[in-house]
This record gives sequence, C-alpha cells and structure tokens, in this order.
Amino acid sequence: MAIFKTIISVLGVGPNVTGHTEKVISAVGGFVGILLIMWVSHHYLGAQGAALLVASMGASAVLLFAVPHGALSQPWPLMGGNVVSALIGVTCEQSISNTLVAAPLAVALAIAAMHYLRCIHPPGGATALTAVVGGSQVHALGYHFVLTPVMLNVSILLCVAVAVNYAFPWRRYPAGLKKEAAVVQNAYNQLSHGDFQYALGEIGSYVDISEEDLSRIYRLAVKHAWQLSDQPEQISEGLYYSNGEFGDDLSVRRVLSLSSDGQDSGVIVTFRNVAGYGQGVIDTATLLDFSNWQKYEVILKEGAWHRIRQANIERRGHAQ
Repeated sequence: MAIFKTIISVLGVGPNVTGHTEKVISAVGGFVGILLIMWVSHHYLGAQGAALLVASMGASAVLLFAVPHGALSQPWPLMGGNVVSALIGVTCEQSISNTLVAAPLAVALAIAAMHYLRCIHPPGGATALTAVVGGSQVHALGYHFVLTPVMLNVSILLCVAVAVNYAFPWRRYPAGLKKEAAVVQNAYNQLSHGDFQYALGEIGSYVDISEEDLSRIYRLAVKHAWQLSDQPEQISEGLYYSNGEFGDDLSVRRVLSLSSDGQDSGVIVTFRNVAGYGQGVIDTATLLDFSNWQKYEVILKEGAWHRIRQANIERRGHAQ
C-alpha cells in the first residue's frame, strides 16, 4: 500500500473535487470553441495546417474551460502567449533555413518572451512550433499567419470562453470579473497582497493560481477548521449569526425573538437579515432550521463581521 501511494504521488495523480456539472460545462465550452476554430483554420490553412494549429488551440481550450480561473488561462496569457509565439515562430522560420535549429529555437524564445511579458500560456509553444514545421501553406502566409488564423482563432476562443463561463456565477471569466464583497474576518490578521507576493517569491517557480483564488482557498480552509470546533451551543436573542460563507454568499442575521407557536413546530426564531441576501427583511424560521443554517456567532467591528471565538463565549458565560 505504501509503495502504491508513493507511485501515485510521483505520477502526480491528485484528487479531482469538481462536480459533474463543472465537467459537462467544460466539455461543452471546448466543443463550441474548437468547432469554430476548426472552420476558420481550415479556411485559411487547409487540412494540414489546420490540423497543426488546432492542436495548440485545443490545449488553450482545456485551460479556458477546465480551469477558467487559472493564471495561465486569462485573456492576456491567451492572446499575448499565442500572438507573440506566432511572431517568433514566423521570424525563426524565415531567418533560419535549418528546421532542426529553427524549431527548438522558436519554442525556446517563445518561452523566454512569455516569461518577460507575463503572458505564459503553454499552447504558445505549439503555436511557435507550427509556424516553423506547419508546411508550405503555413510558410506561404508569412507574418499574415499571426493575424489569420492565430489572432482570429484566439479571439474566437476568448469570446466563447467569456460567453460560456458568464452564464455560471462561479465560473467568472476573465477572473477579474469576480467581485468580492465584505468578508467575515478571522481571528488572525488578514493576509495582504504583499504577504502573497512574498510567499510566491519564496517558492521561486511559476504557480498557476491567481492571488484571489489563493486567498479564497485560505479563507475556506480556515472556515472549515472553524466549523469543526467551538460552535455556539444555543441561539440567543439579540445576537448575530453568520452562515459562514464569504463574498457575495455571506449572510448575517440578528435574532429578534424566540417564541413558541403552540404547535408541533416548537420554538420559532424571528430574525432580521442585516447583511447579504434580503438585507433589512424580517423573517422567521424554526429553531432547528436556524441552527442548521448558522455556522457561528459574529460581531460587527470596524465595518467587518468578526467571528466570536469559543474563548470569548466561555468568558461571557462565566461572567453571567
């Protein structure tokens, strides 16, 4: 068993926690994008050239639809990575007659250029290579190859990615469209942009994750740790409770009263939504439903909702 786990680790087989809906959306987006690109490439390059160029666009489609929030998937890496690589590939093909030298040099220069221009996009290497080994139809286009089909194809793919991902709020593309609302602050100091820059700098190599997603992963991990311990044992009038979510999903309620309806429902909680969906609305729920909804008690401090730690709850109980 230990040997098996070691082999899995060395091969890089990681867990896939994406749901079935996410997988289907990725596949449909890839189908539509590549369908349009194949038509354009075949029109300009014929069967052979289209086959080579569509291969690199297929790799771009995987990034844009399977990992739309990834740093390598964003519009500038997509556009810049492919266009710059195409320019370098055409230049190498026209300047160096020996294909065995021109092809690897084109890829190497494309990698370096994408690094310096902050547009690393792995399929760009294939685009540079296509410009060199794509055959007579590709070579005949010269620098026109950069505009059509490369720039035209990546523009099509970009538009499809924006349209497909926009329909699903959790798949905002470009990633910069995601808007973060007020978040519940934890007991630790909030990590700043400088903190993340320092951490990534210490790693030293390129990490394919945006700072926003890295921050969200951190917050969700902390939230999960909180949910495993020190949840309040009872709901009390006048106190504030949160659903434990972040950003647009955050919801906070203030308990106005606890009462019995005289029926089988038991205790009824009357509350006001003070943050998030339905802010300002007064509503009711059974004590069981309210308890299942809430994750922990919070307090408003300096414009943000802070979670009350177990130690504070215990001290308050002793004081009473």
